[in-house]
Amino acid sequence: MRRKLRYGMIGGGRGAFIGAVHRIAAAMDGKAELVAGAFSSDPKRSRQSGEDLFLDPARVYGTYAEMAEAEARLPADRRLDFVVIVTPNHQHFGPASLFLKAGFSVVCDKPVTFDLAQARRLRAIVRSSGKLFALTHNYTGNAMVKQARAFVRDGTLGTLRKVVVEYPQGWLADAIELSGQKQASWRTDPKRSGAAGCIGDIGTHAENLARYITGLEIEELCADLSTFVKGRKLDDDGNVLLRFKGGAKGVLLASQICVGDENALNIRVYGTKASIEWHQEHPNELALKFPDQPRQIWRRGNGYDGAEARRFTRLPAGHPEGYLEAFGNIYQEVFRALAAEADGKPLPTDLDFPTIDDGVEGMAFIEAVVKSSRLGARWVKPAR
Repeated sequence: MRRKLRYGMIGGGRGAFIGAVHRIAAAMDGKAELVAGAFSSDPKRSRQSGEDLFLDPARVYGTYAEMAEAEARLPADRRLDFVVIVTPNHQHFGPASLFLKAGFSVVCDKPVTFDLAQARRLRAIVRSSGKLFALTHNYTGNAMVKQARAFVRDGTLGTLRKVVVEYPQGWLADAIELSGQKQASWRTDPKRSGAAGCIGDIGTHAENLARYITGLEIEELCADLSTFVKGRKLDDDGNVLLRFKGGAKGVLLASQICVGDENALNIRVYGTKASIEWHQEHPNELALKFPDQPRQIWRRGNGYDGAEARRFTRLPAGHPEGYLEAFGNIYQEVFRALAAEADGKPLPTDLDFPTIDDGVEGMAFIEAVVKSSRLGARWVKPAR
C-alpha cells in the first residue's frame, strides 16, 4: 500500500491499560494511524479521550453504533480500513458484528466474546462478511514462541507426551475491586467478564499458547476452580488436567492469587526425544533439553534461530524484545493481510495471527472448565 492504514478504536480511553498497548503496537511499524474512535460508554469521556489523542472531534463518537453508521458513509479515501475493539468482554460481540456487517475488518482483544454461543454466532458473521478478523493472543507473537513451535513441527521433540502450562499472577490476591480499581472491577464482575474470572482472563492465554506451540487439540478436561477472596463472584484460581487428541496429557494452571508473581506465564512441552521450556518474563530465551547432552539455551536475534523466529525478530541480539513487540508482530501480520486485500491480491499463505477459530476454541475451553468444576471436577469434552 502507498499510504498508512486507517483505523478506529472502540474502548481504550482514559484509564484503560490495554487500549494504550494496542495503539503502541499498531504504530510500531509506522503502517497505521488512529483516526477515529468511540473510547467510552460515556460520551463525555469518549470526547476527552479523543482530545488526549489529538483526533479530529468530528470522528470521536459517543457510541460505537454512531461510529459505525458515520464511518460507513465516508468516501473511500477517508474510510477506515479496520477497527480495534478493546472493551470488557461483554462488549465485544455487539461492535464486532456491527462493523463486520458494515464492511470493516476487525481486530479484537481476547477472549473473543462473552460466551460460547456469541463466539459461534460471530464466527458465522466473520465467514459471511468476507472480512478479516484477528484476535490478539499476543504471546504467540514472540519470536522464541515461533521457534518452540518450529521444534515441535520439525520433529526435534519426537512424539509429544506431556504439556505443562502455567500462568500465575498475584495482583488479585486481595479484593482490590472494592477500592474502585478499574481493571479489577470488570474482570471480577460476571455481568462483564462472563462465566469465568481468572480462567477467562489469563487461562485462555495459557490454553492458546499450548495449542499454538504444540498443535494439539484438547479432547477432554477435568477442572477445579476456586474463589479464595471472600465475596468475589468469579474464580481467582484454576487447576485443569488435560487429555489431548492423540494421547498426550497436560496440566494447566491459571491463578491470580499467587502472591509475589507478576506475569509468570510459562510452558514446558515434553516429547520422546527432547523437551522445550519458555518463560514469558524472559521471552528472549528458549530452553531445549535432551536426555544425553547439556541443556541448550536458544536466544532471539541469533543466526542459528529458525526462519520463523528470524522473521518475527525486530532487533539485533542483546537488545531485549518482549510484550509490546509480540503485540506488534500480531499487528504486522494483520497489516500484511489488509494490504493484500486492498491491492486485490490473494492473502499470503504464511499469515500467522490468531483468528475467530482461535476465539471459538478459547470460549469452548472456558465453558468446559466452568462446567467441569461445577460438576465436581468431572471430565468434560469442549463443545466447539
